[in-house]
Amino acid sequence: MIIIGSGPAGLSAAIYAQRARLNTLVIEREYISGGQVVNTYEVDNYPGLPGINGFELGMKFREHADKLGTEFVNAEVTQLELSSKVKKVITEEEVYEAKTIVIATGARHRKLGIPGEEELGGMGVSYCATCDGAFFKDHTVAVVGGGDVAVEDAIFLSRGCEKIYLIHRREELRAAKSLQERLFACNNVEFLWNTEVVKIYGEDHIECIGIRNKKTGEKKTMDIEGIFIAVGTIPNSDLVKGKLQTDEQGYIIAGEDCITNVEGVYAAGDVRKKMMQQIITAAADGANAVNSAQRYLMLS
Repeated sequence: MIIIGSGPAGLSAAIYAQRARLNTLVIEREYISGGQVVNTYEVDNYPGLPGINGFELGMKFREHADKLGTEFVNAEVTQLELSSKVKKVITEEEVYEAKTIVIATGARHRKLGIPGEEELGGMGVSYCATCDGAFFKDHTVAVVGGGDVAVEDAIFLSRGCEKIYLIHRREELRAAKSLQERLFACNNVEFLWNTEVVKIYGEDHIECIGIRNKKTGEKKTMDIEGIFIAVGTIPNSDLVKGKLQTDEQGYIIAGEDCITNVEGVYAAGDVRKKMMQQIITAAADGANAVNSAQRYLMLS
């Protein structure tokens, strides 16, 4: 088995594959395992580990896989050949072969696609509050979004920033109620409902943003020193484009058993189309993918 990616789904798959005594290799393009969880300040919904730091949780997953003797390779997969019974995973330096493949490549941050976003990336535009929040201590910032990540970011930033504007295009948040309650209790957070950011202004750093009220059409600028964008994710599924069945957004179509439309290939974690993208569901996918692969190997 080859597992591509070492976030919660990939590491869970590695743990289950090692326990099943499969000849397993994990290929990870980043220098650190854990996926998006390593950039999460606090994880409060993983059973048994309330309030654990995201980086620490990611490291615990990796340590578990290491303890079982999992083999890891740090490389970027450039091509997949999935049509034969023995699949090929091609990197810049090596070609690896396996009878089963688990695609656990996760997802990446979605961008707003507005003027100034690319130009000011790293100069006030951020997609990770826990990574960059410390740079904005005692400053005024904006968070864009209404889901769990946006609310978590705003809560985290409220501990160090002077003022936070939560900008959301709808009239209510989509985040978990427990998170909403914590956010509404923050006295330095102001909510801008039915509002979208249309432009980011600045040269060497952000100076202000242009916003528009979706109901009234009113436009205005607002002085801020940083903007944290949390408007969802895009699946890292370019590798399988045209090779596996995906939906319109690029998420790989596979059931709870993680079986794709190609025999011997499984999709696990945030790259798979599913109702809920959480650490616990990614970990469950890893286990299910290996279970499905075991059944396939026994019958093939």
